[in-house]
Amino acid sequence: MSSTPRKPRGPYRKGLERREQILRAALEVFSEHGERGSSLKEIADRVGMSQAGVLHYFDSREDLLLAVLAERDALDTEAAADVMSPGEAVARTVGHNARQPGLVDLFVTLSAAASDPAHPAHAFFKRRYTDLSTRIQEGLEQGRQNDQIRQDVDPKLMARLLLAVSDGIQLQWLLDPSVDMTALVEAFNRMCAVPVGESNNPSPTGEDN
Repeated sequence: MSSTPRKPRGPYRKGLERREQILRAALEVFSEHGERGSSLKEIADRVGMSQAGVLHYFDSREDLLLAVLAERDALDTEAAADVMSPGEAVARTVGHNARQPGLVDLFVTLSAAASDPAHPAHAFFKRRYTDLSTRIQEGLEQGRQNDQIRQDVDPKLMARLLLAVSDGIQLQWLLDPSVDMTALVEAFNRMCAVPVGESNNPSPTGEDN
């Protein structure tokens, strides 16, 4: 008996497809205009629906915003799928995001507001940073085992710092688009790496040759 999962059918499948259509439209609108310049009406118009119709698929405007950010993260992950280290992945991600200033604006605006525990996005961002820092830490620990990442700084601290660098650079870039986000992340990565020609495990001094 086949164990291949069945694809959704009927009204349920149509509902999923409609939700994806709305999400794609919202991504386009927020990419173009950012959080403050985007409206639910424009998103609804792009998919030929009323605003109430859009909110049938998303509980609120905030729910739609979070879905957009989650999709942005998924696309960023896809764009960096072939890199070999977490530092490279973040550098690739900020370069990818530089082509979507509206989504960077949405992320910065919403993440700042989400510092309030009562904000609808608070739990989303708290979970996001926990998950990302854990994945980055695991990648850095692997890099230490391969003698690529320095041993004198805790990977847990480096992971949090890398995220802080990434987010802080995005804010600076919104204020001044001449800031080279990728170059700055790459500079941080070099600070975390074992210098060329050196080793995390040098031979003891005085060893006979």
